[in-house]
Amino acid sequence: MEGTQYKQELRRTLTFRDLVIYGMVFMAPLAPMQVYGAVAQQSFGMVPLVYCIGVIALMFTAFSYSHMSKEFPYAGSVYSYVSRGANPHVGFIAGWLILADYILCPALLYAFAGVWMAGILPEVPAFVWTLFFVICNTLINVRGITMTARANLIMFWMQIITLVVFLGIAFKFVFIDGHGLGGFSLAPLYQTDHVDFGFIATATSIAVLGFLGFDGISTLAEEAKDPVKTVGKATVLSILFSGLLFIIQVYMAALIHPQFETLNPDMGFFEIAREAGGPVFYTILILINVVAVGIAVTLNVQSATARVLYSMSRENLLPFAQALSKIHPKFQTPVNATIFCALLSVVVTLSLSIETLYKFVTFGAITAFMMLNATIIVYFYGKKRRRGVKGFLTYALTPFIGLLITGYVWSGFDWTTFSVGFGWVLIGVVVGYVKSNGYRKVAPVLKDM
Repeated sequence: MEGTQYKQELRRTLTFRDLVIYGMVFMAPLAPMQVYGAVAQQSFGMVPLVYCIGVIALMFTAFSYSHMSKEFPYAGSVYSYVSRGANPHVGFIAGWLILADYILCPALLYAFAGVWMAGILPEVPAFVWTLFFVICNTLINVRGITMTARANLIMFWMQIITLVVFLGIAFKFVFIDGHGLGGFSLAPLYQTDHVDFGFIATATSIAVLGFLGFDGISTLAEEAKDPVKTVGKATVLSILFSGLLFIIQVYMAALIHPQFETLNPDMGFFEIAREAGGPVFYTILILINVVAVGIAVTLNVQSATARVLYSMSRENLLPFAQALSKIHPKFQTPVNATIFCALLSVVVTLSLSIETLYKFVTFGAITAFMMLNATIIVYFYGKKRRRGVKGFLTYALTPFIGLLITGYVWSGFDWTTFSVGFGWVLIGVVVGYVKSNGYRKVAPVLKDM
């Protein structure tokens, strides 16, 4: 933080490995299991191809994060990058949008985990499970980022071991026992009759949403030991590694059960696991996915949300900024912002449906990604004048492709999502107007931007 008007308040302990694991746990190595049935039916069984497209599509935006994390190694993610790269007031709107993603995402995931657990133990209401997961994650996050990193490591290896067990069962079922397709097949990867521009467009929309969360690494810039070198690389690698794990598991699932039309959209992967591994493995897999979503992913989403709130509040841009920017004297964590996230998750889970939450979360994330990609062009290619062939490819063409991809996904939202999303933007415009004295005042650290 040398040479800035900030003082180092958060504890710098995170290594490059910690950041990569954080990003991968944020996206969840087992995430495709939770949506496999629905994605298979929309992609004619070519789920591996969908995730291949997702990796390629999100890499353009990941490169934008990488460039900005080197230039501005501060907590705050999109808010910090757009504020400094384009305009402080536009940056506030970008931060406001990403908050829609970060604040509501834990509530969405808690709701999923609660419903799944209620399905296994119906005598315990879903909300009780939601409350249990909220309390666990809040205690871990308040204790410090080191505690969060340790929990991430445990959750990461739990999911990796589970995935290895599944792959072993799948290999035996297909290649040794001769069930399913009985061997390798190109059908899950490419089908000439179905792959066209329309398929690519649909697959992009599905896949991009499946990788949401990689950007959370950027919120830890002030807790990483060497953020200039590590945050950007960790962002890119977390997508590559997660994408590889996604592709492998869905390819083996397709070999086990090629009749994708018969799958339950919500429980398709678990049905496949039961077919290959039996009822005990089926139950264990559901429980591990509940833990992965209810604790592993939401733990990281909550920590990311708290740091965006902290970053915006220390610059007095949000209501109750003084309280939300408070740092715990012992654990050096944004304690009030963390507790606020927890309370809000409980309220939102009780108030909104899962479908509404999902639409709102994706609108905030995709819109913020569009603003970030545009900022790369404005800042590096425009203000910094990094031109020439390399500059054009790196700071104009690459982010422009990222902007086109995220813009296409954005254009596919329905009118309900647009209405709610722009309603949230309007509230942000009003809040920004009031806090900035009619958009005339900016935070002292941003005056020279």
